[in-house]
Amino acid sequence: MQTTRWHGHAIRRGAALAGCTALVVGLTAAGAEARPLHRDPARQTLAAHDGWASYGTGTTGGAAADAAHVYTVTTWAEFKAALVAGGTAPRIIKVEGTIDAVSEGCDAFAAPGYDFDAYLAAYAPETWGYDTDLSAEPDDSPEGLRRASAAQQDQAIKASVPADTTIIGVGRNAGIKGASLQIKAVDNVIVRNLTFESPVDCFPQWDPTDGDTGNWNSEYDSTVVYGATHVWLDHNTFTDGEHPDSAAPVYFGMLYQQHDGQLDIVRGADYVTASWNVFRDHDKTILIGNSDSESTAVGDRGHLKATFHHNLFKNLVERAPRVRFGQVDVYDNHFVADEDYAYSFGVGKESALVVEHNALTLPAGVSAAKVLKKWSEAPVTAAHNRVNGKTVDLIAVHNAELPAETLAAGAGWTPALRTKVDPARAVPGLVDRGAGAGRLR
Repeated sequence: MQTTRWHGHAIRRGAALAGCTALVVGLTAAGAEARPLHRDPARQTLAAHDGWASYGTGTTGGAAADAAHVYTVTTWAEFKAALVAGGTAPRIIKVEGTIDAVSEGCDAFAAPGYDFDAYLAAYAPETWGYDTDLSAEPDDSPEGLRRASAAQQDQAIKASVPADTTIIGVGRNAGIKGASLQIKAVDNVIVRNLTFESPVDCFPQWDPTDGDTGNWNSEYDSTVVYGATHVWLDHNTFTDGEHPDSAAPVYFGMLYQQHDGQLDIVRGADYVTASWNVFRDHDKTILIGNSDSESTAVGDRGHLKATFHHNLFKNLVERAPRVRFGQVDVYDNHFVADEDYAYSFGVGKESALVVEHNALTLPAGVSAAKVLKKWSEAPVTAAHNRVNGKTVDLIAVHNAELPAETLAAGAGWTPALRTKVDPARAVPGLVDRGAGAGRLR
């Protein structure tokens, strides 16, 4: 099979290998992980019954790509070029090493005249107050220059993934840093074996009217599934890397927040499976359904179906995941919390969340009542989960300790798209050893 290797704008073709083998999908595998049998991980497809992404036509990504549409990339420019090369043909993009979308630093995106110190001076609460937002500020104001700078970063770090695509890291140390992968209004995408270091918003916006004392608001999720269908995210690691929130400064008395989410599934997206990933060291981690508004609900009702299994959620604050509308199945995951923990599962508007066979490791003094968070009136199924090695009825303990936020049991549906379900007691060992980038077998 030929491989197309990008070097700037040139293409170098490797020698052809005879005999491309047919795709073979394996239905079972050792332990809990059902894996396809194809020897080349880049041509593996999602196994039958492996979560919502296996529904209907299933998820094959770029497995059918011919030799001319297999690309190996080592830079952000090469990666973006591979996404648009070859028209609508299926493609495989192999990432070697870590590619950096912001290798030149934030200053490369700054509009002429933008100055952060001038921004702070102009909108300090003692000067500006808290009653007026910055939306009406002219283009030549500090806020206007911030907007222009943000627009340049937005264009540079977002990458749109086409249909029938597989993106896969090569070996143990492949990753994408500082980028936002946009899987938007397409079908059939696979992303595997990559470490995503969360994009840093170089130009967060101050909103004086956000809450009683204002807030900094940032953009950019590591991966956005927006109106897309049949998406498989497998053996990836999502992390804040070199820029943890704990290292962020404080301005106007509020954390200078430069991160948004690690994974968003929004705007009518459907049939997503996230398996054997690591989500770690982050605040607002996974959002499924981004608004309670009726205008958004029209497109989200009946959609947002997602499965999360055998993922490690470590040292997160919240949203693992926070759900609106969707039928979401969360089973066989390990949740490891630290002292900043707020909650794991957000029960939102019209959600139908099933939480089963998970293991949770909570620090001393953190109650299991915090695991579920009620945002709206919606029933939830939670069974066979273990907290610190003991089986716990998460709904019962939540309702006992938080009677003002009583949750109703019974999400109203029973997940059928599961491979082998491991008992919760076995989950920490399996997941801690097997999840994340570099552990793809």
